[in-house]
Amino acid sequence: MSPEAVEAFFTRTDGSYLFARWGRPIAPVIFGVEDAVLPVLKGGIKAVVAMARHEMAETDPELGVNLMLFFCADWDELVAVRDLDRLVPELADLVGRLKAADANQYRIFRFDAAGAIKACFVFLRMDQHLAAVPADRLALSQAVQSILLWSDGAFQDQSPLALIDGDIAVIRPEVGALIRAAYDPVMPVMAQDASHALRLAARVEASQ
Repeated sequence: MSPEAVEAFFTRTDGSYLFARWGRPIAPVIFGVEDAVLPVLKGGIKAVVAMARHEMAETDPELGVNLMLFFCADWDELVAVRDLDRLVPELADLVGRLKAADANQYRIFRFDAAGAIKACFVFLRMDQHLAAVPADRLALSQAVQSILLWSDGAFQDQSPLALIDGDIAVIRPEVGALIRAAYDPVMPVMAQDASHALRLAARVEASQ
């Protein structure tokens, strides 16, 4: 993967470069799905965290849980979730923007003093498009998009996943290699200079 290709994954639509990875173990919780689906969704998260050689935990000592996935049929349901507006103070305005954009997913990241990810809120409106995606594929895709702070346009044109034999979902090799490189202990937890992409690209190349 060229440095330019790596840089594109973390260059936002306003032209700024911004990278961040988790700085603490990930403690997930999932709302709005049937109990039978929970192991599948958590399995996708565990697979991506393991690939990154990062850690999971039952609880976060500061927040209790730090990766929250909310599934809903309509964005207005979020407003009725108890205490969610305390976690996401801009919730009412956000719901209005999501409805206006006819969006079906959104992620909010929170960061610690070093700039590392300390929490992520994932909101999914199960419209006809998302409802048609198998649970394991949806879990893997959302986990990939939550494991790093990607560019806001990183996966607009191409999914982070590939299909084997048209059915089995796997993380695209270049995306997986990039995640592993990003979690190399010698790499910074946050970067705002595009030269960071050169270091990532070098580690991706060395791993292949």
